[in-house]
Amino acid sequence: MNIVTWNCNGALRKKLDELDSLAADIYVIQECEDPATSTNSYRDWAGDYLWKGSNKNKGIGVFPKNGASVSKLDWSGDFRIEGVKSFHPESSWKTDDLKLFLPFKLNDKYNLLGVWTKGTDAEVFSYIGQLWKYIQIHEKELKRTNTLIIGDLNSNAMWDKPDRWWSHSGVVTELEQINIYSLYHHVKGELQGGESKPTFYLQRNLTKPYHIDYAFVSRDLLTSCHIKIGKSDDWLQVSDHMPLTITISS
Repeated sequence: MNIVTWNCNGALRKKLDELDSLAADIYVIQECEDPATSTNSYRDWAGDYLWKGSNKNKGIGVFPKNGASVSKLDWSGDFRIEGVKSFHPESSWKTDDLKLFLPFKLNDKYNLLGVWTKGTDAEVFSYIGQLWKYIQIHEKELKRTNTLIIGDLNSNAMWDKPDRWWSHSGVVTELEQINIYSLYHHVKGELQGGESKPTFYLQRNLTKPYHIDYAFVSRDLLTSCHIKIGKSDDWLQVSDHMPLTITISS
């Protein structure tokens, strides 16, 4: 089973040949347009897809291939920070408030959470903070076996801030406490923030590499999974992100 996650940098309808070259069984694509409002060829390629976005041009899509099947998981709930002497609305949140998360079942076996964290400079809980909030609501669902969290987190340990418990490293630790681990760091033996292989090049500039795309898997999958990151020579012409291919051996 091959799973690909990739931020396509928009206009996926024009990049299908490049994506098909990976021959995956399922694609989880960030920053793609909704096939329902796009071209006939894109809709035909998308098949029985899932999609979620804030507008029709940029969202997260799940596209099954080779007979794979996907069904959306109805994960919804809310969370309130206990012990805070404040009734400010920001001390509580709901699943629907967070962007962008798409949980689904793959082949009635694997629980996947497709992620494209969003944020603005005006938001304190942006990017990795969005995932931290999501974990607080859905820890129970994420603790299940055969679970993967994959996508563009827009985050790295190098940007940790000591006064934020929702920092990148803090989120990694919380995931490990529920037996979910970064596949890349497990396979490569590298530390968070010390990655040798980038997944993103700012402004498609080879001198500005970062590792901000991830695959986290539950402990029961660690020994049967492998990960590969696309090469800049092959992908930089179509996106500022490199695709991640996660292979699960049966």
